[in-house]
Amino acid sequence: MIGRRDYKEFLNPRNEIFRRKKMKEKPPSRREAVKMMANEPNLIRRPVILCGGRVVLGFDENGLKNL
Repeated sequence: MIGRRDYKEFLNPRNEIFRRKKMKEKPPSRREAVKMMANEPNLIRRPVILCGGRVVLGFDENGLKNL
């Protein structure tokens, strides 16, 4: 699902792990982030909406209107 997209956009900044590890200041590598999201699904920003190859992450009113 992430494909070539910026993996950091999929990380949920409200998640306790994100905040505790200060991922905003020191983001994990792509490989590390994907592994963490697989092990801790709450680390993924939600909702994730896929439509015609487009992805909207989190509650993005403008993004949803443009689907």
